[in-house]
Amino acid sequence: MARLLKEYPDIAIKPETLDGKIDFAVVFGRIAPVHIEVGSGRGTFLVNQAKLSPDTNFLGIEWTSRYYRYTVDRIGRWNLKNVRMLRTDAAAFISEFVPDISVDCFHIYFPDPWPKKKHHKRRFICDKNLDQFLRCLKTSGSIRIATDHADYFEQIEKVLSIKSACLRRIDFLPTATADIGEWVGSNFERKYLKEKRSIYTIAVKKMEQK
Repeated sequence: MARLLKEYPDIAIKPETLDGKIDFAVVFGRIAPVHIEVGSGRGTFLVNQAKLSPDTNFLGIEWTSRYYRYTVDRIGRWNLKNVRMLRTDAAAFISEFVPDISVDCFHIYFPDPWPKKKHHKRRFICDKNLDQFLRCLKTSGSIRIATDHADYFEQIEKVLSIKSACLRRIDFLPTATADIGEWVGSNFERKYLKEKRSIYTIAVKKMEQK
């Protein structure tokens, strides 16, 4: 029998209630570093990382309704006070509602690779979205990306290299909640590792502008 998923109004942010750039101090009820995960899936990374880092505020964005509802339920059952979730288009939300110089880290793990060439324009990591990440990131803030798709990873490297004047590549260290042999510890990564797929990772840091 499927588990009954509960709704937690204090966790779920309704996009239709937003008006202009959000104030993370108001959203979370405190001032703390802000990490945004784009495409939270079933929330494994988000929940585990939030439990391990109670002094960090985590915002998860997920479009798929069943994953979003499952993650909200998990966060609520763990009574995590440092996580919020939205079901919305991530690119539009970041562009319209995330303030300048307000984010410490963007986590983008296993985004849809849109493998057909005619669909490449739908890929989330692109010049336009990268400009928004840079606008939102604090100095020394980071972007962490993982994918199982070699062609997409090649594109990601090219997109990031265009901003080499303000981005510096740093080591992509496994998350503290990743198991041995993992980088992130998400459901998608564990699935792909079982299928013997290669995992490609990259991390960059925003440099101080002179």
